[in-house]
Amino acid sequence: MKVFYKVSELQSYLAKFKQNNSLGFVPTMGALHAGHISLIKRAKQENELNVTSIFVNPTQFDKEEDLIKYPKTLNSDLEKLQGYCDLVFVPSVEEIYPEVVSSKQFNFNGLDKTMEGAFRKGHFDGVGTVVKRLFEIVEPTKAYFGEKDFQQLTIIKKMVELEGLSVEIIDCPIEREKDGLAMSSRNQRLTADQRAEAPIIFKTLQMARAMFPDKEISAIRKMVEDTFKNNPVLKLEYFEIADIETLQPTDQKIDNKTYRAFIAVFADTVRLIDNIALN
Repeated sequence: MKVFYKVSELQSYLAKFKQNNSLGFVPTMGALHAGHISLIKRAKQENELNVTSIFVNPTQFDKEEDLIKYPKTLNSDLEKLQGYCDLVFVPSVEEIYPEVVSSKQFNFNGLDKTMEGAFRKGHFDGVGTVVKRLFEIVEPTKAYFGEKDFQQLTIIKKMVELEGLSVEIIDCPIEREKDGLAMSSRNQRLTADQRAEAPIIFKTLQMARAMFPDKEISAIRKMVEDTFKNNPVLKLEYFEIADIETLQPTDQKIDNKTYRAFIAVFADTVRLIDNIALN
């Protein structure tokens, strides 16, 4: 496994490889867990060479506090990647943003205005900016993203279309702990009490899915709100049922549309998100 810190050094190495070889890429912000490793394993299986990046991107954090508190565990991350990853790219902020640390403004046709976008101003411009920059540096054949961040995954596909980038985006299923909690780097920040309570997030989504064929969306939403109303540990930020094509929340089911349920919950200052396919 080779580790690169400079754009020029990574690109020089990749230039010798790229002709007629496929390159898999998994961009991460570090604090790696089994969910990340599942993406990296798939990238390794499906490509001649695979690259993982570790970069905590400042432009996608809407709160300075979250950027400061985001777990930074480079040494253990590199240990976890041994045997799964061919190349690791660990750039500095100056390597990614050589001139100014700012986001490009994208027109995502409203995909970025709901759910995460409604609560995290500028977040998806930051995501689009850094992923575009990483794609331009690495020039992968395929890039792998988990469905836990389903809205982000949809927006990255849109960014690739808008920018005319020649990379295939591969959707990968959500990896979960044994009790159902979606794997996330933020889980490391949960207290014991918060971690014990957190599986209710996925259980609530499962209840929403069970209700979806026969119940009105208003009844499903009330169930979710009631579940968290008196919870002493977890606070509901939003719950939405949205069309997977437009990501627009809806109050009415329409035939021949495909829907997912999306949820965001706070455990004190730790923000957890999850989603589930409904039909």
